[in-house]
Amino acid sequence: MDHLGGLRAALGENASLISDPEITASYSKDQAPFAPHEPAALVLLAKSTEEVSKAVAYAHAHNIPVVARGAGSGLSGGANATSTSLVISLEKMNSIIEIDETNMIARVEAGVINLDLDKAAELKGLAYLPDPASRDWSTIGGNAATNAGGMCCVKYGVTSAHVRALTVVMADGQIVNLGSATKKAVTTLDLTRLMIGSEGTLGIITELIVGLAVRPDTPATIIATFPHIKSAAAAAAALLKFKPSMLEIIDQTTLKAVEAWHPLGFEIAGSVLLMQLDEDQDRADEVLTLCQSFEMIDGAASTEAADAVEFIRVRKLAYPALERLGATLLDDVAVPISKIAELVERVEALSTKYDLTIGIFGHAGDGNMHPTIVHDHGDLKAQERAIAAFGEIVEIAQSLGGTASGEHGIGSIKQGFAANELSPAVIELQRAIKKAFDPKGILNPGKKLP
Repeated sequence: MDHLGGLRAALGENASLISDPEITASYSKDQAPFAPHEPAALVLLAKSTEEVSKAVAYAHAHNIPVVARGAGSGLSGGANATSTSLVISLEKMNSIIEIDETNMIARVEAGVINLDLDKAAELKGLAYLPDPASRDWSTIGGNAATNAGGMCCVKYGVTSAHVRALTVVMADGQIVNLGSATKKAVTTLDLTRLMIGSEGTLGIITELIVGLAVRPDTPATIIATFPHIKSAAAAAAALLKFKPSMLEIIDQTTLKAVEAWHPLGFEIAGSVLLMQLDEDQDRADEVLTLCQSFEMIDGAASTEAADAVEFIRVRKLAYPALERLGATLLDDVAVPISKIAELVERVEALSTKYDLTIGIFGHAGDGNMHPTIVHDHGDLKAQERAIAAFGEIVEIAQSLGGTASGEHGIGSIKQGFAANELSPAVIELQRAIKKAFDPKGILNPGKKLP
């Protein structure tokens, strides 16, 4: 059957359907290197929940795999297509429908850019707090689908802590509303939280109601250098009592890459901690005093916004500095905070084992680390070593009581590792849930679930 013609008949002639393989290829993968993908058969640039519903109903009737896509900023292969897939892009569904100042909520379409929502909230003296590194271009719907995190998660939590309600298109095209606009709601099973982080395998999120917060004051920003990662990680654990709104750590390998590109004065540092306090800003001196008890080499604090930009610059440069050294494979694991130093030490040993550069930076406040593997462009043997090291890093994190992903998601690259954390009974429960939500298995097949 001509599914292009069939979808046009179902959606109307004004539907934005793309079948040119040179164009569909650009909608067929996210930013994860090495994740399998093929140019999708068709791409729909959806304009409304109703249009998504009609498209999914057609796909359900004809057993067509459906892949939902936001901005394509994911790092796990979670939005990757096959040659028979219909990709539904939500990028055109980008309306901020309402900002309710009284109830401190926003109602948005799934394609709204994270930072755009925060800027709109700022005009009302409010804030949308989740801040993934991709917030300048990632979408709220994609953030919810992966339960994205960021640097403020140490205090404010990941995306799920801020989503109150969802409009979802189910696998048969039915439109359902989950959750409640109220801050508290325990009437039903929490299907909202089940949908968040499901990576498009249970339904397609088209609208969201999210909680906003009173915009925090300008924070105090603290930077401290240490002779090695062990002392910095120990300091990070002790600093949690100050309720930081950001607590980041950078290892020596990454610092050297930054220094080679933009010298910032970290030549002798073995590790750097960055911290912000958006309340109790006057306790910054206490923070530095505590850091001194953990072998701090040097430290500084400021409540000036310009200083904050300068202090945080080293963290912003971490990934691009490593990327300058070659092709990169960015991992995402989470470990107990007490195990950060051991994770770094064991990953450093992997660097020697595989003859690769591996820099580590990440969220010291919640143990979510980002080992970044660097190998030479075009060196296939080095690429194979990088993929092997990637897998060992995940296994090291799991052996330390951690998890295969803290915020990037499982997608198509970590299902086998996810299975290491789950009992057979739990795996079967997850498969039963998938079957209940998507009995034909058309929604993002081959993703998320082990």
